[in-house]
Amino acid sequence: MKKPNKLIDTTLIVTTLVCLIPLIFSAIVYTQLPDQIPIHFNISGEPDNYASKAFGAFGMPLLLALLNIVVQLVLKTDPKRDTASKLYKISRWTIPVLTLFISPLTLLLALGEPIRVEKVVPLMISILFLVIGNYLPKIKQNYTVGIKLPWTLASETNWKKTHRLAGWIWIICSLIFIVTIFFNFYIAWVFFGGLVIMVGVPLIYSFVLGRKEEAESTAAKETTENQ
Repeated sequence: MKKPNKLIDTTLIVTTLVCLIPLIFSAIVYTQLPDQIPIHFNISGEPDNYASKAFGAFGMPLLLALLNIVVQLVLKTDPKRDTASKLYKISRWTIPVLTLFISPLTLLLALGEPIRVEKVVPLMISILFLVIGNYLPKIKQNYTVGIKLPWTLASETNWKKTHRLAGWIWIICSLIFIVTIFFNFYIAWVFFGGLVIMVGVPLIYSFVLGRKEEAESTAAKETTENQ
C-alpha cells in the first residue's frame, strides 16, 4: 500500500509557476498584438481559429496552469502510482514544458514571425512520443500513466507485454515522423497514419492477448474441476 502523501507538493507548485512564466512575455508584447490571435492551424500551417488577444496572451497560460494542477492531483492520487518511474516524472512535467513552448509560439505567430508551425509542432510532438516510447516498457501497472485498457489493467502480464510492444512501435513511428518532417515528405499523412498504428496495434494486441489468457484460464479451471 502506498504511503499517504501531501497533495500539494514541491513539484506541483514549481510546475504551476513554470506554466505562468509565459505571462511575462505576454505582458511585454501585449500592446503589439493584433486584436485577434490565431490559436489553431490546419495541416498546411494556416490559421483556422482565432481568439481575443487577452485570451491568447493571458488566458491560455492560465488555463494550462489550471490543467497542470488537475493532472498533478490525478497522478498523485493514483493508488497504484509508481513515483520512481521516469515516465511518471515526465508526465508531471509535460504540461509545463509544453506551455513554455506553445504560449510564446502562439504570440510570435500573431506578431508575424515566419515560423513553420506545420513542421515545428509535429516535431515537438514527435520528440515527446520518442521519449515516452523509450520509457513505456519500464512503467509498472497503474491507473493514470500508460496504456490503460481493460485487459492491461486486469493482467500484469498483459500490461508488460503490451507496453513492451507499444514502446518499440512508438519509438519507430517517432523516428519516422522526425525524418518525414525534415524531408517534408507527406507530413500530415505519415503523422496521422502513424498515430493510428501507435494506438491501434497495442490495443488489438492487448485484446487478443487478453482473450488468449482468458481461454487458458478457463481451460485450466475446467481441467482442475474434472480431476
